[in-house]
Amino acid sequence: MKQGQDLRVAQGHKLFSELSESDFSRALGLFSARVATYKKGEILRAMGMPFSTFGLVLSGTVQVFSLDMDGEPQMMANVGAGESFGESLAYLKTEESPVNVIAATDAAVLWLDIATLRARTAEGDAFALAISERFSSVLALRALFQNDRIQILSKPKIRDRLVTFLSQCERRSGSRTFIIPFDRASLAVYLGVNRTALSRELAKMKNEGIIDFFRSSFRLL
Repeated sequence: MKQGQDLRVAQGHKLFSELSESDFSRALGLFSARVATYKKGEILRAMGMPFSTFGLVLSGTVQVFSLDMDGEPQMMANVGAGESFGESLAYLKTEESPVNVIAATDAAVLWLDIATLRARTAEGDAFALAISERFSSVLALRALFQNDRIQILSKPKIRDRLVTFLSQCERRSGSRTFIIPFDRASLAVYLGVNRTALSRELAKMKNEGIIDFFRSSFRLL
């Protein structure tokens, strides 16, 4: 995918939506934006390393992992084209990343640094202030998504985790039928459950008329 096409994906993000072409270019300058490409399996950000910029996925998918108390990887987010990650870590100028970010597929990422935005905002620059407000909204949305994740992991049973997750997906999509961003293996990791047990529970829920699904398309009944 050409860079110009990639950047059009970025223009649909809440941070840049409805900006004119000239204002979009100005905003990219405020973030010292740069594009980087990665092969499947490549590490974008490693645990323990500085996390000073946040990313907006232009193509492909990246996944964010932390470690549980047993040292096992636990997926925190599955980030597709047009979505962002690491905003809070970049905002806090995190010296040691608590997560690994890995390319789940070949991917292109727009990296954004908020240092210039901070400086221009402190100077009272009107455009920087407007973009800073947008960034604050993105941070607020990230907090909501993190709360959704906590709600899932607080459920002791696989079925309860599934229902909570699927209800969140339904709410975000605004439709009774929706596509989840995971295959079965990734969904098991995201929910923190055994893959075989997950498949068994999905089959039970379908047979009981609680859900219907085909591959990644789901519907709560």
